[in-house]
Amino acid sequence: MSTLPFPASVYAARLDRAAVLAADAGLDAIIVGPGPDLQYLVGVEGDTIERLTALVLGPGIVPAVVVPRMELAKVRTTAVGELGLTLADWVDGENPYDLVASAVGAASRVGVSDALPALHVIPLADRLGVRVELATPVLRESRMIKDAEEIAELRRAGAAIDAVHGRVREWLRAGRTEREVAADIAEAIVAEGHRTVEFVIVGSGPNGADPHHEVSDRVIEDGDVVVVDIGGAVPSGYNSDSTRTYVVGAPSPEASERIAVLARAQQAAVDAARPGATASQVDAAARQVLADAGLGEAFLHRTGHGIGVSVHEEPYIAPGNDLVLREGMAFSIEPGIYFAGEWGARIEDIVVLTADGCERLNVAPHALTAV
Repeated sequence: MSTLPFPASVYAARLDRAAVLAADAGLDAIIVGPGPDLQYLVGVEGDTIERLTALVLGPGIVPAVVVPRMELAKVRTTAVGELGLTLADWVDGENPYDLVASAVGAASRVGVSDALPALHVIPLADRLGVRVELATPVLRESRMIKDAEEIAELRRAGAAIDAVHGRVREWLRAGRTEREVAADIAEAIVAEGHRTVEFVIVGSGPNGADPHHEVSDRVIEDGDVVVVDIGGAVPSGYNSDSTRTYVVGAPSPEASERIAVLARAQQAAVDAARPGATASQVDAAARQVLADAGLGEAFLHRTGHGIGVSVHEEPYIAPGNDLVLREGMAFSIEPGIYFAGEWGARIEDIVVLTADGCERLNVAPHALTAV
């Protein structure tokens, strides 16, 4: 029985496009190991283990999957089975690298996915007799432009995480620890439509000044500004990621004023997100609003990151990234301000670029929310 979230034809189109892009890049073959790229191309999920699983594709190559026999039944439930791709299974004691070499054939340039570890890359290179290189540019190009099915799943994920933010006031209050609040949020992430919880950040008071603080046993106090950054994967494997900033009780005038500036900065970046703009221009739109208000040095990270089958993927919305944005790209817009020893704040939405702008996939209130 198939476990695919999308029709097999979607995966066939992805395989065909990856082969064309490989040819454009001058690669004779691409070897893709377990990880986000394999999930995207054929729906096979999981991480690399000591037993090699690999998809081989490229111009003029009939796509083939080398897989341990003990994993064969699972792989057949994915697009590999639906599309009737060539399967080369092996058992312990046999050499899977010979099977990959047979699928590749004669080649002078071979790319490997960036999730394939040295454990497999080195023996593959030895067996192929070529210097392998990263296939990242090809696979990145494949995944950056979302198809209609992917956008629909990102919308679903966005609505599901918005529903969780809509319930935060049920759990966030003085006297509870960050860990207790996070446990309730994690349960709600699943209840509201996700299959997994990828992360829960509850940063209260001074902990909010650490952008990647997760949770602690700190007891939340009246007056705390609290950063809640949460996300998970919906059943298709596509991810949500959204941050809102809350205050327990009444905020200080300074916090209210600064977070209002942050909301304007986030909106400025959303307004700048459109085909033809560069990633750095979108980043600069948020950064300029904060700098004009004297808060530029409080913004410690890039403005955003792509999202899909990975929480973080291309494109990265960062200073110096001159990548021209295109319709179908999906990424976060999440400027933040952080004051060491005091508090922090971040506002994050996922957007998808449309023909003339962007669609915001998160609509939970952006203003500082009192609970």
